Amino acid sequence: MTSRNGYMLSGGLAERGYDWWWHSLTAHHEVTGEPRGFFFEYFAVNPSLGGDEPVLGQLPANRASGRRPSYAMLNAGAWGTRPVQIHNYYGINEASFDPERLDARIGDAIVTETSLSGRAVATDEDVRAHPEWMSDVGDIEWDLTAKKVLTYDLGFAASRPFRWSRAFQMFWHVQGVKTEYTGTITHDGERYLVTPSTSAGYQDKNWGEDFTNPWIWLNCANFTRIGSDEPLPMTCLDVGGGTPIVFGRRLHRKLIIGFFLEGRLFDFNFSKFWTSPGQRFECTTDGDSVAWEIEAWTRSARIEIEFSCPKNEMLFMNYENPDGEHNHRELWNGGNARGTVRIFSRKAGRETLIGEFAGTHGGGEYGEYA
Repeated sequence: MTSRNGYMLSGGLAERGYDWWWHSLTAHHEVTGEPRGFFFEYFAVNPSLGGDEPVLGQLPANRASGRRPSYAMLNAGAWGTRPVQIHNYYGINEASFDPERLDARIGDAIVTETSLSGRAVATDEDVRAHPEWMSDVGDIEWDLTAKKVLTYDLGFAASRPFRWSRAFQMFWHVQGVKTEYTGTITHDGERYLVTPSTSAGYQDKNWGEDFTNPWIWLNCANFTRIGSDEPLPMTCLDVGGGTPIVFGRRLHRKLIIGFFLEGRLFDFNFSKFWTSPGQRFECTTDGDSVAWEIEAWTRSARIEIEFSCPKNEMLFMNYENPDGEHNHRELWNGGNARGTVRIFSRKAGRETLIGEFAGTHGGGEYGEYA
């Protein structure tokens, strides 16, 4: 499955497509020990339309002329009481990508299956002069190793025939639903340490022609059983979806949900029709938190998920699509989601509670545009 983590922008996607690799984790301040969530993203869009210089779709001249974006981008940031995202852009000729595996370089930054490093910087002057960057002010440098402990296989929906035919408008692959990170992060001169047992790490990728609307994501790799403080290192949750568009047909709102319980996968995938899947969910932004309430079931299991993330620790993630449209203006994104999961087995019409679990340091995203 490592080939699914390779570069996908060939054929038609090379002139109208995006691809990115996302990493998120928890680090601890070197002096105070305070935990803080960080993310690092390596991104490319419309490579065949670019060259030595980045082409930014939000630049007024390009918007007026209809010129589509083309660049490689580093997106680095942190959540918490001072959330920040920093965008650095490069001409596509300043980047290289391997279609068979995760092995990419953007400027001096690199990412592979086992390591990632780089630096993203934006000054006050940069941000004032370049609103088209859609960036905050800051300086983040990272040098990390990664160990992918568990992979979430989404099945045929991300298989080679579906990729070749560009069946989905937005594809998803989760190489590291449970990833252990090690290393250091420096944010505005303050140093953070990352250790495997406390990193609560995650790595996935998305690619395609456009972004889903609504956009829903929830991940957690830091669970305990309710009533116990004992960590469960092989237990993690991943939820992704929105409104899939398959061969041009818009489906009803759907989610794909994977819950690993001590290494055993409970899979609630709407595309695996032979499991008799069903689901209902609601995401809300009322009050002080973004909340995810999800229930899903198959013939053999059912799951209940209730998570939330404080708004004051989140940010609005900024992306433009391959047509240069910034449609998701309020894409809530955070790294301090917390909540509960209840999992049941189902047999002969009866349900049995397997367990109840509490999760913290989770990643979450929700946004919708009209």
